[in-house]
Amino acid sequence: KLKAEKGINFPTLDLGITGLTSKDREDLKYVAKYADIINYSYVNSEEDVDMLLHEIQKLKIRDDIGLVLKIETNEAYKNLVSILLRAMKIPHVGVMIARGDLALEVGWNNMGMVQEGILSFCSAAHVPVIWATQVLESLAKNGVPSRSEITDTTSSIKAECVMLNKGPYIHEAIVLLDEILSNMENLRDKKEVMLPKIEWS
Repeated sequence: KLKAEKGINFPTLDLGITGLTSKDREDLKYVAKYADIINYSYVNSEEDVDMLLHEIQKLKIRDDIGLVLKIETNEAYKNLVSILLRAMKIPHVGVMIARGDLALEVGWNNMGMVQEGILSFCSAAHVPVIWATQVLESLAKNGVPSRSEITDTTSSIKAECVMLNKGPYIHEAIVLLDEILSNMENLRDKKEVMLPKIEWS
């Protein structure tokens, strides 16, 4: 049965649908005036990125606006490198691992590998990652976390940002998230060097 606020996934089909709709193009006019970041859902290819870059260029916000690409389909994961290369034409780019939809798309048995792959690609490109979907959700909604949520939260330190869903116990979830990640921060070594930008003469 279909329920409110639920989506339908067709992981084996190419529906030929772009992530940028006509309503999105209209909404971007409002975004240009009042927002700092565009959250781009269902981006599947570099062509989808081109469409958005073209629109924000017309609105003269290309160098000022932040862009978060939601990776939530099998197609997006397959095209991740070309998507990142195209998006990195603007200064402020990030990626959200939308793990709910993505798990349905790539299969539960592949989700761990795909998640690590996205983290690795984005790390190599120096693109920050948002770890999203069901982080401490039982705590935020019911006041008590599950054991698997604690493990998941510990793993989220691999990303630069963690997204929590709303709930009556969201304050408690934020406090616990902060405590877990603060405890883990000094124990993790990404073995990376973030070199400064090279100024070519």
